[in-house]
Amino acid sequence: MRLLSLCVTAVVLLTSLGTAVALNEPPPPPSLSPASPPAAAGAPAASPVGLSGLGGEWIYVEDRTEGRALEQMGPPMSSKFSMRAEADAMVLVWGHGGGRGDVRVMLDGSATEVKNTATGEVARYRGSWKDGVLAYEIDFVRKPGAPAEGLIRREFRLTADGLIVQFRGSVGLYRHAEDIPMPTPTKASIDGLSWLSGAWTGTRGAQGQITFEERWSPPLGGAMLATSRTVSRGKMSAFEFLRIVERDGGLVYIAQPNGGTATEFVLTELGGEDGNHRAVFENPRHDYPKKITYEITARKADGSGGGLSATIGYSKGGSPRRFDFMQESTGK
Repeated sequence: MRLLSLCVTAVVLLTSLGTAVALNEPPPPPSLSPASPPAAAGAPAASPVGLSGLGGEWIYVEDRTEGRALEQMGPPMSSKFSMRAEADAMVLVWGHGGGRGDVRVMLDGSATEVKNTATGEVARYRGSWKDGVLAYEIDFVRKPGAPAEGLIRREFRLTADGLIVQFRGSVGLYRHAEDIPMPTPTKASIDGLSWLSGAWTGTRGAQGQITFEERWSPPLGGAMLATSRTVSRGKMSAFEFLRIVERDGGLVYIAQPNGGTATEFVLTELGGEDGNHRAVFENPRHDYPKKITYEITARKADGSGGGLSATIGYSKGGSPRRFDFMQESTGK
């Protein structure tokens, strides 16, 4: 199942994964050019004590918003973002929205302007560092002479538990990857997933204009291999290489959306009986998805059931994305 590219759909569940990963903002495109003066050449001076602790890459862990329903939980901003502290500024490296990257936000309240040369829109950033809280605001001037609009304000506070991010009433906890504990793997062998083998296909869209498939080999040699493909309106829009391998007495799910960098998820749950099966793989250090679940239901006498579902989402809460498959006929 695809898990890494918020780019687009890869096939089944990795289809969404692509979409979720788009939250990882890329470096700013050529059309985005800072209008404010660049930082002085050479290494920046040491940042104020405390502020430097906010630097680095941060990954969403959980929603800390008081009173929020489980299905409404989610990150207050991108699932992963990066910052770099300097003596008098915080550099928003990526993941802060709008495709803008490496924006140097001054902490004295003065404005940093980033202009989109294609549209003329200007994003204006102002920042502050006070009482252990980093705050920045962004507003937008859509065209020359127009009033600013669309104010965005975010606050960041480092605690013993991690980085607390607040945005429009939402509160989220973020940590560096190395500070996020991995789950305890479940003991299992590859033969325990034999029910996943075969060719599985499904459709999405009001008229089924999107098709997706996962084709899993039988367990052999301590591994299962698969390819997945998503086809939109007759053209392949994404693909993925998948495998599940035995490691240290457990199973590891490895996904490579569009043949890219591999991401691993460990098996944390495996069960089933009477034709019903369930396998859960997790990686809380990944931005999205953090959890992948495969389930199969036994076919009933009335012909219902017998399908495979693949679901991706956060470790807790939110609205997981589900993809439903049926096994392709062997005579097809």
